Amino acid sequence: MMDLATRVWNHTWKIDPIVRSLIDTDFYKLLMCQSVFRNRPDVNVTFQLINRSHNVRLAELIDEGELREQLDHVRSLSLTRGESTWMRGNTFYGKRQMFSPEFMEWFEALRLPPYHLEKKDGQFELTFEGAWPEVMLWEIPALAIIMELRSRAVLKDMGKFELQILYARAMTRVWEKGQRLRRIEGLRLADFGTRRRHGYLWQDWCVQAMIEALGDKFVGTSNCLIAKKRDLEAIGTNAHELPMVYAALAESDEELLQAPYTVLEEWQEEHEGNLRVILPDTYGTKTFLDRAPDWLAAWTGIRIDSGDPVENTEHAIRWWQAHGQDPREKLIVFSDGLDVPEIEALHARFAGRVRLTYGWGTLLTNDFSGLVEGDALAPFSLVCKAVEADGRPTVKLSDNPEKAMGPKDQVERYKRLFGVGEQVGRAVRV
Repeated sequence: MMDLATRVWNHTWKIDPIVRSLIDTDFYKLLMCQSVFRNRPDVNVTFQLINRSHNVRLAELIDEGELREQLDHVRSLSLTRGESTWMRGNTFYGKRQMFSPEFMEWFEALRLPPYHLEKKDGQFELTFEGAWPEVMLWEIPALAIIMELRSRAVLKDMGKFELQILYARAMTRVWEKGQRLRRIEGLRLADFGTRRRHGYLWQDWCVQAMIEALGDKFVGTSNCLIAKKRDLEAIGTNAHELPMVYAALAESDEELLQAPYTVLEEWQEEHEGNLRVILPDTYGTKTFLDRAPDWLAAWTGIRIDSGDPVENTEHAIRWWQAHGQDPREKLIVFSDGLDVPEIEALHARFAGRVRLTYGWGTLLTNDFSGLVEGDALAPFSLVCKAVEADGRPTVKLSDNPEKAMGPKDQVERYKRLFGVGEQVGRAVRV
């Protein structure tokens, strides 16, 4: 087992670049990239880093030169032969050749496009603009780099023994969480913690700890590099990015209202089984389900990623029942700010009523709260989102107004069109 404290103490930039592979990314990103490559390759999209935790003044913590070095390093990466072989030949969700030869040829030749970086009011303004299939692959590396540089900035003045104690405490916390979770009968849990991890080495350690602590209750990881390295299932489906961009491209109100369903129509042409999981909250879960075409009720499940998870799951159960589906055969994937108490409570309420899976993210791979002075390693909410498509602004409403994004007038327009009424805000934990 690697001595993490010593590695942090001794690390140099060349030994430990923050992102060391183009597949050090989430599986859903590669699935969506193939879909975009197939259906909308010529759309021009802008992604932007958004720090929801304004009190974390990133540009005052992180050296701009170091950030540029790490970003430039990612631009030098290309798919290795072993990584290409894994993507071309591995079985994902029971399917061989998940990625088409045409997509793989494109991906093997890819280098990520340029970025734009400047400082403003204590934050970094980091944007990526270009062809959608290319720029979308910046999201996960950009977040991982910022998060780990923040971690390194806090750790850099610690001594070797101080670091050993810090990591011992953090490891104990993770292990104790695993011990609690293993008591849950029928648990199925995956690591979703790539985007806001403490660091790559720490995420890899956390995954190994869960393999041992949970056994077959730990079903895989969203991180493709770690899945390859640890011979695990790569887990993921799709994200808000697709309906946000499709909606922005709509030429009429009617086309805008149809955009979330157009995305899923195209998705089901490529995927089946457990990859047919609906993410309904981009423009409000209840209105999405109430307007949904009947064929969507036959899909495998729904991912709950914002709002009140109990209320939204109860609504999903009623929706399935109204469409003649047996909810006990349907899958609910919880993925919003989970930690052990939430997982325990949700499982106690819904086990036996639906099939359950949990995507455990930041509070698995970056829970250092209270472990250093001033709580300087506490996780915070950082995202990198598509903000513009072919010159038009994107909008996300969410089931939590604290996660909404887009120009104010467009947010109000979308709320009116999608029939989203008053919403109750929930603190965005991570």
